[in-house]
Amino acid sequence: MNVESVLPSLIPYLRKFALLQLRDESIANEVVQETCLAAILNGQTFRGESELKTWLIAILKNKIIDHLRVESRKISFSSNDFEEEDFSGLFNNRGHWNEEDRPSNWGNPHKVLEQKRFWEIFELCMTALPDKLARIFSMAEFLEMPSKEICKELGITPSNYWVIMHRARMQLRVCLEKRGLGANH
Repeated sequence: MNVESVLPSLIPYLRKFALLQLRDESIANEVVQETCLAAILNGQTFRGESELKTWLIAILKNKIIDHLRVESRKISFSSNDFEEEDFSGLFNNRGHWNEEDRPSNWGNPHKVLEQKRFWEIFELCMTALPDKLARIFSMAEFLEMPSKEICKELGITPSNYWVIMHRARMQLRVCLEKRGLGANH
């Protein structure tokens, strides 16, 4: 397969993925450019064992991780950065969900993930997350970095990491449900 001939049609997808992770259009364009260059230079190594799109995303993930590593040395994280939402009001004094705040039943999760509408709303909700929270969530869930590595790169403790991930997931759930995902979907 000639990587160069297919690459232009995949650039918008790569840009969208990079922008969601990096939240800066110029940096996203830069890592996509680096990804395209790497794909062109190493196209002969693509054996077709996976889809070209999957291979390019793997390259892009590595470029994004490299960028985040460099940036993490410039940005300091503190526990105060993640104290924006207090979800304690969702629970009663015994630590159980308040009836009206229980997570909705979304039905079959695999079917929900296949819906274009879910991903459109999810992207809006990811964009609404505070930058540092979104960065850590993306590093863990999209870039699949191990928690130990994220903690080391960002200089945060494991317990802080798990609190951050909990808050990100809670904010995403609340956002998704406010925008209509849940019981009837």
